[in-house]
Amino acid sequence: MKETLRTIPAGTGGTVSPRKAVRRRVLSTDEIVEGVLTGNRTILSRAITLVESRNPKHFEQAQAVLAQLMPKTGGSQRIGITGVPGVGKSTFIEAFGKNLTRAGKKVAVLAVDPTSSRSGGSILGDKTRMNELSIDPNAYIRPSPSSGYLGGVNRMTRETILLCEAAGFDVVLVETVGAGQSETMVAQMTDFFLVLMLPGAGDELQGIKKGVLEIADLIAVNKADADPAKAREAKREYSSALRIMQPTSKHWRPQSVMVSALINDGLDNIWDLINQHRAVMDKEGEFAAKRARQQRDWMWTMLRDRLLETFTHREDVASRLTTLNLTSFPAPPTRPPRSRNCWG
Repeated sequence: MKETLRTIPAGTGGTVSPRKAVRRRVLSTDEIVEGVLTGNRTILSRAITLVESRNPKHFEQAQAVLAQLMPKTGGSQRIGITGVPGVGKSTFIEAFGKNLTRAGKKVAVLAVDPTSSRSGGSILGDKTRMNELSIDPNAYIRPSPSSGYLGGVNRMTRETILLCEAAGFDVVLVETVGAGQSETMVAQMTDFFLVLMLPGAGDELQGIKKGVLEIADLIAVNKADADPAKAREAKREYSSALRIMQPTSKHWRPQSVMVSALINDGLDNIWDLINQHRAVMDKEGEFAAKRARQQRDWMWTMLRDRLLETFTHREDVASRLTTLNLTSFPAPPTRPPRSRNCWG
C-alpha cells in the first residue's frame, strides 16, 4: 500500500512517511498496545525493542505494555527450531514458513543471532537470508542478538513470543543460534521442539549424546536430497537412539524423518506431525500443563534477572566488582555495545 508523505517543518529533512514518523516519536503505552493489537509491524518492532532494552524507564513501560496485552496472548503454536551451524535452519524456516502462509497462517519468525564476546555486536542477517519470506505480507521476521545469553535464545525471547501472539500471529517459530548441544532453553518456552540434523557429517554419535536429543519432539535429517543413502542411514541411527531414550511425554514418542528444505520435500509431513503432537497433548491435558510450566519458568527467569541486576547495580557492590575486575580479572564490558537492530 502506498504511503502518504507528510510535510514536516522546514529544516528538518523535507518529508517523512507516517512509518518513519512513528519511529521517531516516543509512543505512549496505550499507543503501543493499540498498535500491536491491530498488527502494526512498525509498532510491534518498537515494542520488541522496548522489552529488550535495559533502560530502567523502558523496563517499566514494557511491563505495563505486557500487562495489558497478556489477555490476548497464548493463541499461537510455539515451535522451537535448532540445529548445528550449516544444517540449513534459515532455508528450512523460509520454505516451512511459506508453506504455512500459503495455507492461510500468519507466521512470526524470531531469529536469535550469536553476539560477539569481543565487540558485543551481532550480524542480524536472517531477514536477508530469508528474502522471500521477509516480503510475505503474512510473515514477520525479527532478528535479535543473543547478547551472551545461553541456551540458544536471548533474555527476552519469551516476551517477544507474547507480543507476536498479541499481534495475531498463528505460528511463532523460534530459531536458535545453533551452537549444538546447549540449545535447551528454547524447549522450555515452546510447545514443539524440532531438531535439524545433517546426514553424513560424522556427527551422528555427537547428536546421540544426551542433551538436545532427549528433549526433542522430532528429529529431521535435512538436506536428504544431497545424499539419500547417507540420510537414510542417519535417520536409522537417530531412530534407534530415540527408542532407548526416555521421552519427555509418555503420550508422544519422538521420531526421526528425512526432509529437504531446498526442494520443499517432507515439510508438509512435519507440519502434520506438529498438529498430531498438539492434538495428543490437548487430549491428555499435557498442553495446558506445559503452558503453565512455561509461565512458571518465565516468572523464575525474570526474578533471577531482576535480583542479579539490582544486586550488581548497588553502589557498594558495583565499586567492589570494579576493584575485583581491575585487580584480579580482565575487565569485561558492563554492558555489550548496542547492536543495530532491524526495525522489522
